[in-house]
Amino acid sequence: MAKYVILPPLDDMRREFARRLADTVPELDVVAPETDEEAAEELKDADGAYGWVPPAALASAKKLKLLQNPDAGPFHGYYYKELSDHPVVISNPRGIYFDHISHHIMMFMLALSRGLPDWVNAQKESKWNKDARKNKYVNLPDSTVLINGVGGIGAETARLCSEFGARVIGIEPRSEIDSPAELHEPEELDALLPDADFVVTTVPHTPGTEFMWNADRFKLMKSSAYFINIGRGMTTKIDDLAYAIESGEIAGAGLDVFEIEPLPSNHRLWQMDNVLITPHVAVSDAENIPERRFEIILENVKRMLDGREFINIVDKDKWY
Repeated sequence: MAKYVILPPLDDMRREFARRLADTVPELDVVAPETDEEAAEELKDADGAYGWVPPAALASAKKLKLLQNPDAGPFHGYYYKELSDHPVVISNPRGIYFDHISHHIMMFMLALSRGLPDWVNAQKESKWNKDARKNKYVNLPDSTVLINGVGGIGAETARLCSEFGARVIGIEPRSEIDSPAELHEPEELDALLPDADFVVTTVPHTPGTEFMWNADRFKLMKSSAYFINIGRGMTTKIDDLAYAIESGEIAGAGLDVFEIEPLPSNHRLWQMDNVLITPHVAVSDAENIPERRFEIILENVKRMLDGREFINIVDKDKWY
C-alpha cells in the first residue's frame, strides 16, 4: 500500500485534507503526524507528502516520489540544494488563484486610473472638490498594460484587460502560454517598460526575481505609469519604489505584498495619496481555494498510484 504524509504544522485544513484523502482513496495509507519528529519517522517509507520536508528528514526519505508544495510562491528556504538533488518530483498549486487575484489587480488598476484615492480623501474631508484628482486620468482602452509573469493569474489579468480594450504586453519565458497578451522574453523587459501605463508583476520570489524591481527599473517607466505588485514582496525594493513615487518617476502603486510584512507602520508608503495598500489579502477570504487545492492533491495522488506524470511540476532549481 502506498503511503502519503500530511506534514506538520497541522491545522483544520490539513486535517480535513488527510481525512478526505483517506476516504476518497482507500488504497492509500494517509498519515498526519503532529510533530516534526513523528513526521521524519513517517517519511522514511512514504511515497508522497504534502508540506515542507526539512533537509534532515529528506535524507532518509528514500521512497519519496511526490512532494506537494502548499504554495505557488513558498517561503524563502522551502527549496534547498538537497531537495533539488533528490529524485522527488515537486508539484505546486499554481492556477488555483487566477480569478481572485486578477480581480484584485483590476481593483487596483481601475481605482488608480480613475483617481479614486483622491476622491476618497476629499470624501473624508467632506469636500465637494471636482479638482481633487491629482494625477492624469488613464483611459484603459487607450492604455498599455505590461504583465510580468503570464501564468494563471497573469493570463486571466491579460484577458480582463483585453476586454477593457487595453493593449497587453506579457513577459513570460514559456511560449506555450495561452493568453491574449503579446508575449515577450524576460530579456526584453527593460526595452518594453517605457511603453507601459500599468506594470503588473505576478511572479514568485526566486533567485532570478529577487529585487528585480528596483531604482534602475523604475527609472525606465513613464512618469504617468502605475506599478502593481500582487506576486511576492521580495521582488521589489520598497524604499526604491517609495522614492520613485515621491520623486515623480512613476505616478503611484497598488500593493498587496511587501519586502517586509507587515509593512512597518512608519514606512512612508502608508502616507502616500497615490498608493493603495492591502495587507496580502488577495485570496484570504476566497472560499473555493481549499477545494481547488485539494483537487490538485487528489489528482496527483491518483497519478502517483497509476504511475502517470504529475501535474503542476516545479523546476526545483528555479523554484516554480
